[in-house]
Amino acid sequence: QPGANGEEQVCYRVLVEDGVRGQPVQIGQPTTIRAPQDEIVYVGPTTELDPVDVKGTIAYISNRNVWVMKGTNVVRRPLTTTGDVDPLRAFSLTPDGQQILFTRTQAGVTDFNNQLWLLPDTNAIDPQSIKLRPENILYAEWVPNRPNTIAYSRAEPRRTAPGWGAYNDLWLMTIDPQSGTDIRIDPVIEESPGGGGPYGWWGRQYAWSPDGTRLAYIHADGVGLVNLETGEIGEPIIRYEVFTPRSDWSWRTSISWSPDGNLIATTSHGAPIGSESPDRSPVFDVSIVSSSGGFNAPLVEQAGIWSFPKFSPFVANEASLPVVYLAWMQARQPLNSIADTAEYDLMVADRDGSNPRRIFPTDENQRGIATRDYAWSPDGRQLVLVYQGNLWLVDVESAIARQLTLDGNASRPVWSR
Repeated sequence: QPGANGEEQVCYRVLVEDGVRGQPVQIGQPTTIRAPQDEIVYVGPTTELDPVDVKGTIAYISNRNVWVMKGTNVVRRPLTTTGDVDPLRAFSLTPDGQQILFTRTQAGVTDFNNQLWLLPDTNAIDPQSIKLRPENILYAEWVPNRPNTIAYSRAEPRRTAPGWGAYNDLWLMTIDPQSGTDIRIDPVIEESPGGGGPYGWWGRQYAWSPDGTRLAYIHADGVGLVNLETGEIGEPIIRYEVFTPRSDWSWRTSISWSPDGNLIATTSHGAPIGSESPDRSPVFDVSIVSSSGGFNAPLVEQAGIWSFPKFSPFVANEASLPVVYLAWMQARQPLNSIADTAEYDLMVADRDGSNPRRIFPTDENQRGIATRDYAWSPDGRQLVLVYQGNLWLVDVESAIARQLTLDGNASRPVWSR
């Protein structure tokens, strides 16, 4: 079970005489307002898992705490212990694996709320997290190739579903990496609560190109680029019909840039296959889009709403030029892929979609993947994913999978060198 801090009320008498405040004197005993809850983590015998080499740093969330493993899955440890990490918002690791950006929720507040925090050194023996200025974050991540620079977007809490209204803004903040003090905050996109395209209250999402020079935006009906000089939202480079779930959430696709920045992999909402209206179509395809807007084409038809395609980094190849893979989650029932119980398989193909193969789970009779959290290794030869609450490492070429954790509560893995 997750841990939770308790709350006590302590009363003091303070004497102020001739304007001089005396020493506070406690009156009575502290009163418990909310009892603390112990964190209970089940970890199976260490002999159940063989040591697995991990190239670089994998950070992830478990029981609403930040964990990290470096070099091997045996050497993994929590970097926070308060059990208040917000797993739905920011969780970003710097390319060198040294700094982690994450969000925390405020204790005792049930409305939408969070605060942006920094772990400045993942190697520290006693890591201390630092609160940053931004609050009520919908999106935040490190900006590639801009040291100590964070991009973020915010929302205001609301009583109506889903609990917030997006500002659809974007800010760049440069911080001191040791103290977390903001050195400079620059607006890129001004607040526009009524903007963000259809269902804009849910919030515009963003994704940086690998070199940090271009920024893509995500609306409910398409994907395009942001003019970083003017803050203008460009015309979509791919459009599709809005998906209407008839509930209090709004679907947004995901974006993955190719390592050279020329292509974008995304999930697009497809045309109806029956008598349903276009906004209720159950078809979702993996599409490849030119970042210049020159073309877009479906690469994998009926992949599923949570397919989350991701390009690998460049993979060194002695026989030829570096290669790039494309991974995605393939729904086992593509026309019923929206449900929380929908199962997926992890697929890998060449960048153009050729040579597709399932790499996890390799046995089609085995239960599929229920969560869509996965990340590429820095060398593009392995993937880490969440399966039945645990982290697994999968080799792309051999499809050999090895379990990394046993706690059953892992989520949001990120991987850097």
